[in-house]
Amino acid sequence: MDGPAVSSSGGDQTGADDPAVGPSGGAQPAADGPAGSRSGGAQPGADSPAGSSSGGDQTGADGSAHARSGEHQPAADGPASSRSGGARPAADGPAGSSSAGAQPVADGPADTPSGGDQPAPHGTDTPDSRSTAHTAPPAAPAPAEPDQRAATPAHTPGQHHSFAHSGMAKGRPPGPRPKESGPGGGILMGRPFGVPVYVAPSWFLVAALITWVFGGQLDRVLPELGAARYLVSLFFAVAFYASVLVHELAHTVAAIRFKLPVRRIQLQFFGGVSEIEKEAETPGREFVLAFVGPLLSLVLAGLFYLAMKPVEPGTVPGVLLAGLMISNLIVAIFNFLPGLPLDGGRMLRAVVWKITGKPMSGTVAAAWVGRALAVSVLIGLPLLNSSGVLGDGGGDVGGMDTVTDALLAAILAAIIWTGAGNSLRVARLREHLPELRARALTRRAVPVENDTPLSEALRRANAAGARALVVVDADGTPVSLVREAAIVGVPEHRRPWVAVSGLAQELTDGMRVSAELAGEDLLDALRATPATEYLVVEETGEIYGVLSAADVERAFVRAMARPAS
Repeated sequence: MDGPAVSSSGGDQTGADDPAVGPSGGAQPAADGPAGSRSGGAQPGADSPAGSSSGGDQTGADGSAHARSGEHQPAADGPASSRSGGARPAADGPAGSSSAGAQPVADGPADTPSGGDQPAPHGTDTPDSRSTAHTAPPAAPAPAEPDQRAATPAHTPGQHHSFAHSGMAKGRPPGPRPKESGPGGGILMGRPFGVPVYVAPSWFLVAALITWVFGGQLDRVLPELGAARYLVSLFFAVAFYASVLVHELAHTVAAIRFKLPVRRIQLQFFGGVSEIEKEAETPGREFVLAFVGPLLSLVLAGLFYLAMKPVEPGTVPGVLLAGLMISNLIVAIFNFLPGLPLDGGRMLRAVVWKITGKPMSGTVAAAWVGRALAVSVLIGLPLLNSSGVLGDGGGDVGGMDTVTDALLAAILAAIIWTGAGNSLRVARLREHLPELRARALTRRAVPVENDTPLSEALRRANAAGARALVVVDADGTPVSLVREAAIVGVPEHRRPWVAVSGLAQELTDGMRVSAELAGEDLLDALRATPATEYLVVEETGEIYGVLSAADVERAFVRAMARPAS
């Protein structure tokens, strides 16, 4: 329970975010939602469940009903209508009663333990459903902060990573969509094919590292260069990342060909990421989307090899071409390894998806192969280097080179392991996305005029079992939404003197969403216009209710907590 309100004797008691505890009889108003009655009668909970000490029917927060005694219990998932016993739908959470009388629920439909009528579910027109928008959402224990968006635990997409690594970040979960110039985006370098390309600050670190390491190798191969070898090394670092960009552009062009939106390409410490915002619709397209990246790296390695033929080996051009040929070959081979988040892991996922017909099965298989690959890199890479298989190792066992190899292996293994885990998490998210439906998450709302005192507006909301207020003009047209956070900030003794218009946010076109939206379409609509509340309307334009971004976030977290089917 979320801060229960307990009454020591008769009278109905409402829960609130700041629980209102009544020492004696009389109804206690809620502080946090648009429900607050000042005198007797059944009182709905505003924002948190309230405990019951005796008598009355009590419903659990998740929809389970416990019959104590007394009269029937209506669910608050339909229009506000009282059948008997003074029952009213809850405004925000289940409320307990210390004395007899029907008590409403909030967080889900409740089974009526005995006798009596059950109010209609959402979307059913009843005498109440036209004048008050209709829905009982999940309990909202705390008000949303201004400009809060529906968000998920930190990023994010399952990523196709490659070494140096190019890759695809796909299927972003709900959350704030950063602007292209937002923090972390890096420096905008251009827009090939209309897709912005950013260089992250971490790239400069790896460019310096490549310049230093490659410069040391040039000192042994071309000692006559002197300090100029570092300029040559810097050119190699830039050319290498240019080839990584070509790898990413291959993913991008394929995505555009399949009509998948590409948010951006980012070059970062270990390579690059193409942020493709939707999954491929078929396993065949998924395979092609993953395959084209390492294929282009192989093509580049071949082109650099052909360019080496007419060039003398011991020269600066010869050394640069050889380095670029080898580095692109490594990128291609590493990316073909069959484990997420590498491109090869996406290809394996597509194959398993095709065989089983289940995308989730493909993701699970490729993710576990990716984790096995991470362990292999962690153990195998230092062993191969020390044995000389990958070079002239063996001469510096226990020295700086061995420590560097181990550190590089640990970093690569951590990236692969984390990427595989993220791929599993995002796949589970996408499987549960259809459960996010605007109609099911919308809060019931009542229309009020601009100059209505807040206390009167809350009284009307309480009487209707609503949890939101919509400000309308003289013609009944919605003009703004009263913010939940603003209501909480007004002390109760001042509410009769504060007009709702001073607490409302003006409605924009993006803040009107269809009650039929669900899953990714719903999240796209919310991302397009960040806000704390949205007006939900029917296809006819009739008000259905108010959708809180905080409710969407909580529903998303609950969906993520459930195991995948």
